[in-house]
Amino acid sequence: MKNVLVIGMGKVGSLVGILLAKRFTVTGLDKRKPAVELPFEVIQGDVSDVAFLEKTLPGFDAVASAMPYNLNLNIAKVAHKNGIHYFDLTEDVPTTNAIMELSKTATAAMAPQCGLAPGLIGIVGAHLAKRFTRLRDIELRVGALPRYPNGLLGYSFTWSPAGVINEYLNDAEVIHNGVKKMVPSLDGLEYIQIEGNEFEAFSTSGGLGTMCDTYAGKVDTLNYKTIRYPGHAKLMKFLLYELILKEKRELVEQILTEAKPPVQEDVVYVYAVIEGWKDNEIAREEFYEAYYPVEIDGQHWRAISWTTAASIAAVVEMVADGKLPQKGFIKQEEISFEDFLNTENGKFYRHKQL
Repeated sequence: MKNVLVIGMGKVGSLVGILLAKRFTVTGLDKRKPAVELPFEVIQGDVSDVAFLEKTLPGFDAVASAMPYNLNLNIAKVAHKNGIHYFDLTEDVPTTNAIMELSKTATAAMAPQCGLAPGLIGIVGAHLAKRFTRLRDIELRVGALPRYPNGLLGYSFTWSPAGVINEYLNDAEVIHNGVKKMVPSLDGLEYIQIEGNEFEAFSTSGGLGTMCDTYAGKVDTLNYKTIRYPGHAKLMKFLLYELILKEKRELVEQILTEAKPPVQEDVVYVYAVIEGWKDNEIAREEFYEAYYPVEIDGQHWRAISWTTAASIAAVVEMVADGKLPQKGFIKQEEISFEDFLNTENGKFYRHKQL
């Protein structure tokens, strides 16, 4: 793998390109010219135009998409057609299912869901689960939040508003009482304590990726919940369901983007709890880490940006190094956490050794 196309030069995609350019020949692609100078060539084009994709993608060894979930499937189809390794950050379940179907005849690797959740949290959860003889519960939690919240929502859209609304509206896949089922997002509210601060967590769609299929018949409980400051879920339910704006996604995205612009100082919480038996003894394993903004090549990057960008970049490295399959679908929970941490980009997460 030498030539990598990174699609989408936004907050995350531009950093994906910067990180990968330290090793690969990177070309960026976006509809608009980047606002800042980047250390690699950026071409302009409309990725919703399939003819443009079919003309542009051949010649690249890999493509990493940082586009909204609704634009990824056509990119994946063109990559599949041309035998190009494919990576994305999607949380959308139907998109992932379609890519999984494509992967059955793929001649290259197809690795969607390479962000935080799905992505890193599944890699961490599976790593802990391997320590047990028999599993009972896998509970995974991630929150990307402003460090200094204001207002009743206590939130800032440092991540794609379209992706957040999609996670809040689509049903979430879980295993409950040993049965795989769908539950409404924004439900399953719980309160958790992190370093003396109280947060809420609730079900959202897509965070588990393919884990429900992987752990079917092996656990009593498997779920993913998003961490927010208390009161967030109630207000989002009011907005989406009581005001009946759930059918007007673009309007909701516009309202929230204007009301809650990105902050510079954010924090990403990653928390996993696994319970089960080690031989005949009941046991519990936990992982917790808080990630903050970092400086990369003299530039400030928000926690949500670098934790997402470094995750997909690390998986690209692992495919290039032969640490992951060279063709077919790659599940995040099948990625070795040790190998992930040992990549150049995985080293960003080495605050805590497991």
